[in-house]
Amino acid sequence: MKPDFENGGDFRSIKKQARTAAILYFLNALPAPFALLYVPSVLIVRGNAIATANNVRDSEALLRLGMAGELFSSTVVIFAVLAFYSLFKAVSGKHARAMLVLMLISVPVSYLNVLNDLAALTFARGPEFLSAVFDQRQLDAFVLFFLRLHNHGFILAQIFWGLWLLPFGILIWRSGFIPRILGAFAIVAGCGYVISSSASLFLPTFAGVIGQYAMILQAGELSFIWLVLWGAKPQRGATSTEEMK
Repeated sequence: MKPDFENGGDFRSIKKQARTAAILYFLNALPAPFALLYVPSVLIVRGNAIATANNVRDSEALLRLGMAGELFSSTVVIFAVLAFYSLFKAVSGKHARAMLVLMLISVPVSYLNVLNDLAALTFARGPEFLSAVFDQRQLDAFVLFFLRLHNHGFILAQIFWGLWLLPFGILIWRSGFIPRILGAFAIVAGCGYVISSSASLFLPTFAGVIGQYAMILQAGELSFIWLVLWGAKPQRGATSTEEMK
């Protein structure tokens, strides 16, 4: 069913769908600062495997809470992107499917990435079957290794967190019921994520500098706040998505 701004009931449904999808996406993002930034900053001591392993042993509950936050985000984002697909499929089925697939690809990457934290925790606790093969310094080295591997998994997932925003931004631009500027902001934010992740993977020497500028671009994702507050509004000059194609 294509949106028709002359039909008040249809538009109220679109407004509700847009707000619901945005709220779900907002909920998905809530644990990220804690799970992906705070927890690693507390546990990881750069270049010091012994101190890192001791932190994990002393703060096992913190690490497990971070894992729970990541799993929560990876689950909620499925429902968020499905809600966005339902909202935008009448605007452009091709772009809506691209948006859906690109985000869903990141989900198994994020789920599997939690295994790296579990591995780090296992080595930190030093069960008997591992202690029989590895000495304590080796076990501690594995703790730091898997925590760093988790960080690389996060960077890999972040590529798709950026790529899905490109068709999403195009859909907003063409929708006629969300300000076009928000679509532009989404595309800019998507480019920021891809640039930051690509720099970390392929240009690690310059990743810090490039990442600082990329963060400015990623701020475009704050446009989701508009959707949370207002959902959707008819835009001047647009009466249906058919005219935007």
